[in-house]
Amino acid sequence: MNILFYRYNSICEPDIIAILKRLRHNVAEITEEMTHKDLDAKSQMSLVSNALKENKHQAVFSINFFPIVSEVCNIFHIPYICWVVDAPVMELYSHSIRNPWNRIFLFDYALYQEFHQENPEGIFYLPLGADYCRLDALMETITESDQEKYTADVSFIGSLYTEKCPYNRLKGDSYLKGYLDGVIEAQLKIYGYNLLEECITDQILQDFKKAVPFYQFPERADHNDRAAMAHLYLGNKVTEQERLRLLKRVSEEFGLDLYTASDFSPLPHARYRGLAKTTTEMPKIFHLSKINLNFTSKPIRTGLPLRVWDILGAGGFLLTNFQSEIPEYFEVGKDLETFASEEELVEKIQYYLAHEEERREIAHNGYQKAKEQYSLEIRVQQMLGILS
Repeated sequence: MNILFYRYNSICEPDIIAILKRLRHNVAEITEEMTHKDLDAKSQMSLVSNALKENKHQAVFSINFFPIVSEVCNIFHIPYICWVVDAPVMELYSHSIRNPWNRIFLFDYALYQEFHQENPEGIFYLPLGADYCRLDALMETITESDQEKYTADVSFIGSLYTEKCPYNRLKGDSYLKGYLDGVIEAQLKIYGYNLLEECITDQILQDFKKAVPFYQFPERADHNDRAAMAHLYLGNKVTEQERLRLLKRVSEEFGLDLYTASDFSPLPHARYRGLAKTTTEMPKIFHLSKINLNFTSKPIRTGLPLRVWDILGAGGFLLTNFQSEIPEYFEVGKDLETFASEEELVEKIQYYLAHEEERREIAHNGYQKAKEQYSLEIRVQQMLGILS
C-alpha cells in the first residue's frame, strides 16, 4: 500500500513509519509542520492536496487527528487513518470526525465511548504498544558506561506539568477557587475513576470562563466547554499536583533520579539528571532502573499511556497509578505493579527495593506479555486490517 504520512514531530511517528516499511508498505512523508508549528489550515490543505494529486496514495496516516487532513481525504475519497495517542485532543470535537473516510483509532476507552456514536463506522478503540524490533536491538548495545550512568533505585522521566497548567491563571473569586481546589483534592485521592467533569455545574463553568482566558473551539465543532474545563484546566492541575506531591515524598524517602524539562525546584531532594533522549537514552534508563514510576495524566481517563508501554517494552519494572483498563491487559503483581494512594506507592517502593528477584520476574513477565500480545507491529496490523 502507498501511504502518505502527515507528520508534526510526535515521538510515535518514527516507530510507526519503520513498522509500515517493515510490513512492505511504501511511505511518503509531509514534514513541514515538524519545523513550522504555526502552519495554518490553508497551508495544511495545500500540502495534503498537492501530495494526493501528484502520487497515487491509497491512504493518509497521522498521529492524532487533523480536521483539515480529514476534510481533504474526504474530498479525494481516500481513507484517513489516525491514531490518537494523547489526551486531551480537542480536535476530536470538530465536526470533521463524522467524515465517512475517517478511520480514527482511540487509545482510551473512555474517549472511544464519548466519540464513537459520532461516526460508528469510522471510530475504533485501539490501545498503544511498543516497537520491540527497535527496543530489543537497543538493549543489546548497553555498555558498562551506560550501567554506571543510568542505574538507579527509583526513576521518573517526564513533565511535572508546571508549564502545562492554565488553571494557575485563576485569581480572585475565593468561592470559585475554593470549590475547584476541593474538587482537585478529591480527584487526587481517587484512582481509576475521573470525577472532574461531573463536578462542574453550569454556574461554576460560567464563573470560570469569566475568570480565566478560556479555550476557544473552532466554528465547526461541538463546543463542549465543560469537557474543555475538566481536561485542559482541572485535569492538568490534578496531574501537576499529583506528580509534585508524590515525587517529593519519594525523593525524600528513597532518593529519585529525575529527568524532566520542567521547573524542578519544588523537588530539592531529587537527583536532577537533565533530559533523556527519547529513542537512545530513555529505554536504557527504564531497563537499568530498579523501579520506574508512571503517573498517568488525568485527562487520560481509563487508558494506558504511552509511558506504560515504553517501560514494559524496555524490560523495566513498572510501578504506575491504577487505571481501569490495566486489568484488561496485565495481571497486577505479576506483569507490573500499581498503587492507589500515596501510602501504597511508598509501601510498594519499599517492598520491591527489598525483593530484587520478585521485581526482576515481574519486569520480565510484563516485557514478555506486551511483546507477544500487544506489540506496536500487531497494533499497526490491526489498524490496516480495518481497511481491507
